[in-house]
Amino acid sequence: MRSCGSAVQDRRSPSRGLIGSFEMGRTIPLPRPRFKGHVSLEEAISKRRSTREFSERNIMKDHLSQLLWACQGITHGYYRAVPSAGATYPLEVHIVAGEGGVEALDAGVYGYASLDHSIALHLLGDLRRDLCSACLGQDFIMRAPVSLVISSDYSRTTSSYGERGVRYVHMEAGHLGQSVALQGEALGFGSVMVGAFRDEVVSRVLNLAAGLKPLYVVPVGYPRG
Repeated sequence: MRSCGSAVQDRRSPSRGLIGSFEMGRTIPLPRPRFKGHVSLEEAISKRRSTREFSERNIMKDHLSQLLWACQGITHGYYRAVPSAGATYPLEVHIVAGEGGVEALDAGVYGYASLDHSIALHLLGDLRRDLCSACLGQDFIMRAPVSLVISSDYSRTTSSYGERGVRYVHMEAGHLGQSVALQGEALGFGSVMVGAFRDEVVSRVLNLAAGLKPLYVVPVGYPRG
């Protein structure tokens, strides 16, 4: 495994305000997600593989929209695409986009807002190298055009279910990971679930709000070859 070769940078959002758990920044509406695709669920399950080699091809904004909807988007009312104990929804999604990684999107870290299906700029700049370093030098993270970082505010669930809520949060994170993997497969993407990282360093790289704990890093992109 090659080293990322970079120290963690301290990059701040252009504004100090908060929107939910995200620092206030430029809000970008996402294209409306599709509710019918061309790949069956059975086909997506059978073809899904962990991918660690990514091409340089960027991701279209409507495909990013579809991925985000699949993991935390609204399906009806205020209910989301993955099951959540008591609809407490403890998970937050940040998008780490590389330079040129997403069509017409600056390199940076963005927070996803489920209710209006939009993203908001959280930090500016290509932080893939720093994220790679925080993930113990797993260098495929530098080559993926996008990584989704899933974090949790455990208190949203434990306030209702006590310590048992910790288990429910972890179950929900697993639901989300599977949704991303299968939706990605249906769109032609590869992905891999990364759990090996230094929690406090990931939090610092992404400047996560107090109370958010990183659970998952999911690099996504077109497979190479």
